[in-house]
Amino acid sequence: MTSLPRTELTRRRLLGTALALGAVAPFAAALPARADAGVPERLTLPAPTGPFPVGTVALHLVDTSRPNPMAGMNPRRELMASVWYPARAAEELPLAPWLPDATMRAFLAATGFPLDPALVPLTAGRVGAPVHRTGRGLPVVVYSHGSGSHRADHTVMVQELASHGYVVVTVDHLGNCFSELPGGRVLTPADAGGPMYALDYTVDLRFVLDCVERLAAGRNPDAEGRPLPDGLGAALDTSRIGMFGWSKGGTATACTMLADRRVRAGLALDGPMQPGSGHPSVTADLDRPFMMMTADFPRATDPYVAEFWSHLRGWRLEVRAAGAVHPSYGDNVTLIPQAGRLLGLTEKQIARMVGTIDPARALLIQQAYPLAFFDLHLRHRRGALLDGPSPRFPEVAYLP
Repeated sequence: MTSLPRTELTRRRLLGTALALGAVAPFAAALPARADAGVPERLTLPAPTGPFPVGTVALHLVDTSRPNPMAGMNPRRELMASVWYPARAAEELPLAPWLPDATMRAFLAATGFPLDPALVPLTAGRVGAPVHRTGRGLPVVVYSHGSGSHRADHTVMVQELASHGYVVVTVDHLGNCFSELPGGRVLTPADAGGPMYALDYTVDLRFVLDCVERLAAGRNPDAEGRPLPDGLGAALDTSRIGMFGWSKGGTATACTMLADRRVRAGLALDGPMQPGSGHPSVTADLDRPFMMMTADFPRATDPYVAEFWSHLRGWRLEVRAAGAVHPSYGDNVTLIPQAGRLLGLTEKQIARMVGTIDPARALLIQQAYPLAFFDLHLRHRRGALLDGPSPRFPEVAYLP
């Protein structure tokens, strides 16, 4: 059996062995019918805290300069993306689901989690809502998912930023994720036909930055030319671009910043910063702000992260939440406990997947720290949260 990079093993542990735990399947047949008392209509995500409603739109992006590594598809490299943004009130428009139904079914089948796909949570994003006009351009943040994941994996953070006036572009790196193309074709990591966990996300992300510039210039990058929300292109300030990512996406954030000066600030959510998963060693100097929220990959014990840290020449900060593990910084920290309790898992089994940190506290940390980071470095709004240990978050250690 070919050895896999540590990040891929972590993802497989979460989506396979740890998620199933060998104890989940017997509970599937015992689940009560949807109409029974005590069974929620859906899993839930926390509402964003910002002053603006949130809108969202999906984009199908085709990079005509690159071949597609996946057979049986468009001969040019394809990506799926979503744009999240502050919107005008549009209660008549539908809320976007966390994952489309067919994608959710494929995701659950692959992870071995016997959950009713109809329980998929709704997001705060109104599909196609017009953009809230503020009189000036909005900063842009690009998000990159982990290996074998999907662009909805950090919706809590994404819609929080959008509700506070950011435009956030989330990306599906097709071949190493669960995604759905226009027309309904669902793609999974198993469809790639090769070791797509070795995909270099950096090239995808630089192309997405090109698409952001096209949007800002008034052009529509969607391959099918589907209508864009009113005011979207004019809302983008491409002089203020940030990026964040989880796991492999965190490493990709660092690599993209080293390759492309359009990204002014980067945040890695437990990024391993190691070579061998499609990215080179991150050993060049980086002179722009970078923050790490660590759990399984702290610089104190991980040599690749320590090496990366030694090359940070600008503003830098590492924070670590007590009780957090690799999936604690993401939507899993609330969705897995909700689903696990429906399936009869014990608190100990749930903690093996998402850590011992209280999910409600983990969500507050997710909402507060990325916003404070991008506010500081893209908006020059200085708050006290990043200056040192905060009484609001006593579980968060500051490792400057």
